[in-house]
Amino acid sequence: MKFVIDQAIPFIEGVLEPYAEVVYRRGEDICAEDVRDADALVIRTRTRCNAALLDGSRVRLIATATIGFDHIDLDYCRTHGIEVSTAAGCNARGVLQWVAATLALLAEHKNFRPEERTIGIVGVGNVGRLVKEYAKAWGFRTVCCDPPREEREHCGFVGLDEVLRTADIVTLHVPLDDSTRHLLNHSNIALLRPDTIVINASRGEVVESEALLLRGDVTCALDVWEHEPHIDKRLLHKAFIATPHIAGYSAEGKANATALSVRALADHFGLPLGHWYPSGISPTTPRDIGWSDMCRTIRHYCDLARESRELKSHTEEFESLRNNYHYRNEYF
Repeated sequence: MKFVIDQAIPFIEGVLEPYAEVVYRRGEDICAEDVRDADALVIRTRTRCNAALLDGSRVRLIATATIGFDHIDLDYCRTHGIEVSTAAGCNARGVLQWVAATLALLAEHKNFRPEERTIGIVGVGNVGRLVKEYAKAWGFRTVCCDPPREEREHCGFVGLDEVLRTADIVTLHVPLDDSTRHLLNHSNIALLRPDTIVINASRGEVVESEALLLRGDVTCALDVWEHEPHIDKRLLHKAFIATPHIAGYSAEGKANATALSVRALADHFGLPLGHWYPSGISPTTPRDIGWSDMCRTIRHYCDLARESRELKSHTEEFESLRNNYHYRNEYF
């Protein structure tokens, strides 16, 4: 067997070598020649898995160590009998931590208390559920939008337009697909009230950059960007918080993602690695934390002001800042 693996995936080196030939490549450099005789790929978002990469290959499994899958042509994979495994939920608490750090900085900058603000949560999946849970505990009013869940479960969620009209803070936690591309766009961004805060830690293409730029009275905190790594410098400098797609980059989240990818390989190929987990890392034990304690301590775990200054000073190093990010520890 042969596995081709993105060399930036942590903790995985040496794990699979006893069972297969393993080839490591930079994610963006993985090409058709690399995968032609590969049985499986273990990738991140920088590898586009489509006909151009996969035609004529013997690949039977793609394990992406990410929660998203917009870099994978799922229709092609279904048609060609290629199983796709994601790491859904792996970094939910890491993203929660990034959102919490953002809220703490915004509250300090704009001098507000949680009970004075309404948070609109768009996408109430693994991350959105946690954001809702902690935001309510901290005293924020919450309003939620998730049309697929509402259709399935009748949760009492509202439509996107109502969220945009009523929320003081809009935070986006949706996957990228045809229904969410430019979800926030020229047509509906006008619904936002002046001084609304837009937070995006999902996918860059969920927000139409030009539309956000035209709303000079809207504050934005962005971890993801259209056309990464070639991001719009105007939007970068407009953003109150700007980070290089690292919201979920916690040590625990990365360990979870790699473990899920290894488990997918173990299940598919019958390898004795179904319970493997990186040594030296312990999954986070969830705990409650009050608003004041969170605001007082969060910077020691997730210093977004420093990270934002670094990206704004070294815009051309977006990919390097992302790939060499020092994984932070989760603490709630």
